[in-house]
Amino acid sequence: MKTAIITLSQKGLVLAEKLKGSMASADVFAHSDVAAGSSVCSFDRVLALTDRIFTVYEGFIYIMPAGVVVRAIVRQARSKLADPAVVAIDVGGRFAVSLLSGHEGGANDLAIEAANILDAEPVISTTTEAEKTFIVGIGCRKDAKSGDIIEAIKQGAGDAGIDLRDVRLLASADIKSSEAGLLEASRILNIPIRFIGSDQIRNSGRGFKCSQFVQEKVNLPAVAQPAALLAGIRTRIVLPRAVYNHVTVAIAKESCLWSG
Repeated sequence: MKTAIITLSQKGLVLAEKLKGSMASADVFAHSDVAAGSSVCSFDRVLALTDRIFTVYEGFIYIMPAGVVVRAIVRQARSKLADPAVVAIDVGGRFAVSLLSGHEGGANDLAIEAANILDAEPVISTTTEAEKTFIVGIGCRKDAKSGDIIEAIKQGAGDAGIDLRDVRLLASADIKSSEAGLLEASRILNIPIRFIGSDQIRNSGRGFKCSQFVQEKVNLPAVAQPAALLAGIRTRIVLPRAVYNHVTVAIAKESCLWSG
């Protein structure tokens, strides 16, 4: 996705450059008050910039308050079938909010991609996604095949008595973020994958079974269970750590207010 990353501040530029370093096709725009290198495009007014480039890019990541973003895009937004994906990120890099064209434009996926890069929390509010309450945590060996991962996910879901259509996220540790098999499994199943920061896992106070093998291999107490627990809100384990053909799966359920 051809993406414009736009920031108003020097601190925001740090996030913008980190995002650009991990995204295939992205340009950075910084306000003229920000000291930036020659590869960064300068602008004076975010509204004028948005008007000028809104139809040029498929995705927009604004690193600024959400209210500013809304005012910037309101004159250009037309239809969920035609508008680009828009994500808003706070300057602290805490939240990546899917703001416009969540499904059709790909903002939900863009928010999760940005959150994975920044170790931020993706905020997805589209009803179809919000109604899904299960998260599948995955641990696997290096270069695990997507077919083995998919089969393990299906077996785990079957053992837990859940439908894959009710799975909101796959989850693993950030050290697995480049694993082709995991990424391909996510694409084939059409379920986004969230990568949890290693420090979050190490410092988590959540109860999960530690693995000496995992500790020795990747310096983490575990992967599948903590990833499943930490990728959601108000989570509890419904399928403890289970291994299927060398792929570890754990499933967590989120408790939503409407579900009691």
